[in-house]
Amino acid sequence: MERIQEHSYTIDGVPLGASSSLTTVKEEEGLDRVIIELSFPEEVVPPVIKLSWLHPIHDIQHFWHPGSGRNRGLSADWASGIKTRATYNAPVGCLFNNTGRNRLTFAFSDALNPLLLKAGVNEETAVFKCEVALFGEQAAPIKSYRAELTVDTRDIPYYDALAAVEQWWSAMPGYEPAIVPESALVPMYSTWYSFHQQLSPQEIENQCKLAYELGCGAVIVDDGWQTSDNNRGYAYCGDWEVSEDKLPAMKEHVARVHELGMDYLLWYSVPFVGKQSRVWQSLQDKMLYVNEELGAGIVDPRYPEVREYLLHTYEQAVKDWDLDGLKLDFVDTFRLPDRTEVVGEGRTILQIQPEMDYSSVPEAVDRLLSDVITRLQAIKPSILIEFRQSYTGPLMRKYGNIFRATDCPSDSLTNRVRTLDLRLISGNTAIHSDMIMWHPQEAVASAALQIINVLFSVPQISVRIDQLPADHQEMLAFWLRFWKEHRDVLLEGRLEPEHPEMLFPLVKASKEKQTLIAFYTRSIVSLEQDDISYTIVNGTLYESMVIDVRAELGERTLRIQNCMGVIVSESKRQLGKGLHEIAVPPAGLFSIVK
Repeated sequence: MERIQEHSYTIDGVPLGASSSLTTVKEEEGLDRVIIELSFPEEVVPPVIKLSWLHPIHDIQHFWHPGSGRNRGLSADWASGIKTRATYNAPVGCLFNNTGRNRLTFAFSDALNPLLLKAGVNEETAVFKCEVALFGEQAAPIKSYRAELTVDTRDIPYYDALAAVEQWWSAMPGYEPAIVPESALVPMYSTWYSFHQQLSPQEIENQCKLAYELGCGAVIVDDGWQTSDNNRGYAYCGDWEVSEDKLPAMKEHVARVHELGMDYLLWYSVPFVGKQSRVWQSLQDKMLYVNEELGAGIVDPRYPEVREYLLHTYEQAVKDWDLDGLKLDFVDTFRLPDRTEVVGEGRTILQIQPEMDYSSVPEAVDRLLSDVITRLQAIKPSILIEFRQSYTGPLMRKYGNIFRATDCPSDSLTNRVRTLDLRLISGNTAIHSDMIMWHPQEAVASAALQIINVLFSVPQISVRIDQLPADHQEMLAFWLRFWKEHRDVLLEGRLEPEHPEMLFPLVKASKEKQTLIAFYTRSIVSLEQDDISYTIVNGTLYESMVIDVRAELGERTLRIQNCMGVIVSESKRQLGKGLHEIAVPPAGLFSIVK
């Protein structure tokens, strides 16, 4: 590929009296670090300041970022861009070509404060106008600022460019990821889709017993345990006391789940204090804003009293009930309020009160979430903390050790996309699927696709196991057993998700002499090596597939299984170079054994 000429970086919007500098450091050919430094004569809320550069549209067809969802298309330079902050999204984008080669990956070191990132097509010149806009939602005054931009134009696979960004972030002081206990890397049972708020200890324990027998190692008890109200609102959040109508004798209930062999995680909506809670009276004047639709306020973490209340709540729960982890929800709602004084360009200033010990909301959130994991680890070193997309950026990795795909009930394709997007920039943090659910009268092969689509993450299950037909139970048991047997390859192997613009139709993971491939549409699967064993999963409802043997495999044992793991054939077969059609049942798999 012809080399792109060196970028010219510019900085705009620096006010009179302030000073700025840009320093470009070439790490290697095609990899730049751009250091931006700002200094103000006194503490001020700075205006919007933009770091920008141009990049010609050469061999670029697609754009990936952590919040892409199903859209990997290019945007115009007048489009809105990508918002990020500590508890929302991550400051990284990747422009790549049709063969998955990196053409421009850029990321910013400041994952704490609100940013706006763009890589937009300029219609007049056919170049990308790239920029990072600082201080667009800045609420607190500053006197100085320093950050780095990494710009990678190396001709490497897009996933290697993103892995390099993850390693860059992880090595930064203050960004060190939390320890990931072994217990974060086992399938879990969730009560959300299977129970919603209709909880009872006996029913939870019954599902836990069945889930444990299938290979699950923990249960996550979701929303509903804290209130007798079942309207799925948040007006009763805030006191965080167990509803005696639903889960009486909580400590004994948790102990019984432990006796079954499973860990116990409990859900909390961190920022919400409902208007029907008792604590509302003491905290109602310490809110960032109130959401009338939810019937709850969003507490302001700049008050030490607020942070201490939340921290004490979690500490007591872990101690009193012997919890193994917390599912901490809605932390992305810690943001600037809709009320308050408007200051230019749609920005807001939060009023600073004498009782506050922080003026910056992002810094106060960082303090709160850092203290949560530190103080809970002091009680239980193996504590599990789950966050869900889109609060899954580089700073969130130091606050928690499980990231879960955001809710996509029964949507297996979206679950696949979201888990793989998380895998690309999350290093060793445990990536979990959204809770898997399906209709009990679904065809068994179609139900199996729910699991097959999230093989490269840790599955969470949320069905009433005892209400599944026998063949569904057999299928679920097989795929969880399969996942456990291949976990080291699926989670620790080299991950190569192909064609993100087509929502990852083929994904490969390799470790040592084993390669596992899952394909999700009719395609030709290329086998490049002759000295390894292959396992190939049919993530479709078609009944055959084609492999392209690129290296002479010779005579191999070919084992074919259906979606319930039943071996439908096993025989020797010559696999010379060229195309071979293999009959594989829908949602089944085959193994090529040396």
